[in-house]
Amino acid sequence: MASPPDTSKTVKLERYNSYLRRVHSTKLLNASSKLLFRATLLVALLLVFLFTFNYPPLSDPHHAHPHTHTNFLTSAFYGGGAAWERQVRHSATPRRPNGMSVLVTGAVGFVGTHCSLALKKRGDGVLGLDNFNSYYDPSLKRARQALLSKHQIFIVEGDLNDAPLMTKLFDVVPFTHILHLAAQAGVRYAMQNPQSYVASNIAGFVNLLEVAKSVNPQPAIVWASSSSVYGLNKENPFSELHRTDQPASLYAATKKAGEEIAHTYNHIYGLSLTGLRFFTVYGPWGRPDMAYFFFTKDILQGKTIDIYQTQDDKEVARDFTYIDDVVKGCLGALDTAEKSTGSGGKKRGPAQLRVYNLGNTSPVPVGKLVSILEGLLNTKAKKHVIKMPRNGDVPFTHANVTMAYRDFGYKPTTDLATGLRKFVKWYVSYYGIQTRAKTKVHNNEQQPEDSA
Repeated sequence: MASPPDTSKTVKLERYNSYLRRVHSTKLLNASSKLLFRATLLVALLLVFLFTFNYPPLSDPHHAHPHTHTNFLTSAFYGGGAAWERQVRHSATPRRPNGMSVLVTGAVGFVGTHCSLALKKRGDGVLGLDNFNSYYDPSLKRARQALLSKHQIFIVEGDLNDAPLMTKLFDVVPFTHILHLAAQAGVRYAMQNPQSYVASNIAGFVNLLEVAKSVNPQPAIVWASSSSVYGLNKENPFSELHRTDQPASLYAATKKAGEEIAHTYNHIYGLSLTGLRFFTVYGPWGRPDMAYFFFTKDILQGKTIDIYQTQDDKEVARDFTYIDDVVKGCLGALDTAEKSTGSGGKKRGPAQLRVYNLGNTSPVPVGKLVSILEGLLNTKAKKHVIKMPRNGDVPFTHANVTMAYRDFGYKPTTDLATGLRKFVKWYVSYYGIQTRAKTKVHNNEQQPEDSA
């Protein structure tokens, strides 16, 4: 009888092949998992990159529409680079004996541009900081930046809430002074984007003070408050001694909060702080969201302009203050600012704490402003008189500047008609408008490049 065939070798071979298949499957699965993990990680990093580039961090004071992002690599990019540091130092180095080295925040803003030019012109060192947000047309800010660059003023594009960047700037330059003008401006916009006011006017200010308190030597700080802090105050003219605990808008409330925060940092850390309450500043290179600016635009375009009256049919009036007068006030405050008394974050003695009005002392009804513009533009405005909405605006402002005159000789000299003539001359030139206004505002006086 024949013996059954030996199948043991075949079974072993099949088992071995099965084993090899399992091994290969495991290796393939592992390789696929690693590849999938790496691909997922790459996609995630790409999404984070794109999100960060297109949307600013939540700490950015302008994270909501219509603000643009700041440079998402701000700290990393500015944290190194010998060439960048040389630019920063060169711009901040004074050219006159005993000159100041000033960090100007909001340097490509309206007031910031004029102050930076004035400081540089007299030989002080100036370094600008600005985040170029799009609250109004950024191209105007870029044009201001180009003007500043012509005068060897370097602008760091970054945000107050970027603590590493702020620390880096103070590591590179031992600033003697800070002129803090960066802020979220505008009374009405606060109703649309309240968070931006808190992030910029409060959180940004605190971050700046946190850095300033820790450096040695501590800089003296002059910063922009606002006449809006007077709110519902009915005493006229507005004095620094009047109450400011009734703000009529969130913007005003954040500026009032800034004054209280300044008091705290002065008291605890010995920072020298001077707050300036600006009264409706106007002039060349101004802000497009201000009435005199968009009235000019709308009158030239034949559009209807809204002119507000109070609820009891009174004319709205403002203490319009020309930019050159405000610049003199800012420089006067810087020149009389005493040194901070702290070092290493500790107070060593009492420090200076001041607040001043910077106004024109001559309120003008908005209707009169429009009449002056009509004459300068040689064009009749289409007016629509309406009741002032309850949006945080106040009906009347009037500055008492006695204290500023006493302490640093502040004395406004430009009346509204003269100031508007200079503004309109700049406006038609900047926007290349060929109108009847061109010959109307042209005169033989030579304007300095800084203010044209």
